[in-house]
Amino acid sequence: MRLRFARKNVNLPNAPRGLFLKIVIGRGRNFITVAALIDTNVLVYRFDSRFPEKQTIAGELLRDGLKRESIRIPHQALVEFVSVMTRARLPPGALLSPTVACQEAEELLNQFPILYPNDSVFRTAVRGAAAYQLSWFDAHMWAYAEHYGLSELISEDYEHGRMYGTVRVINPFLSKSRPK
Repeated sequence: MRLRFARKNVNLPNAPRGLFLKIVIGRGRNFITVAALIDTNVLVYRFDSRFPEKQTIAGELLRDGLKRESIRIPHQALVEFVSVMTRARLPPGALLSPTVACQEAEELLNQFPILYPNDSVFRTAVRGAAAYQLSWFDAHMWAYAEHYGLSELISEDYEHGRMYGTVRVINPFLSKSRPK
């Protein structure tokens, strides 16, 4: 006699797209896919050949997050991404043309769940800026993670390992030889 195991994916109310609880009856395991918020600098490094080590790390991080469905991108990061990538610089100039930057942003829209701001994100950012002495844009980025219940914020712009509210910052670009 063969045993059959029921499998069911359960959607959690008010959870971001892609966050689910998988229940397996029998010998299986229960698990939750825990998502992390990606900051703009990870998206930029993916295309910035001036920093080859960071470019490699960012590419691997995004590929793994896509495969595991464990990455969320805030709307703010997409806006900042297009701005940074098309900003005129001293040689070599903009990192991407406006057309290519917009195409890449659309590709991110198609591949990853995008989190959008609302009044709660804004209020959380205001409180976070005061409580943690963060710049407005960093506080707003953190507020997305806090509001949407994401336990990690992946960025080089904050103190690695520090908890801001319920969100821990992970800097993926720290040298492996340096203590974290």
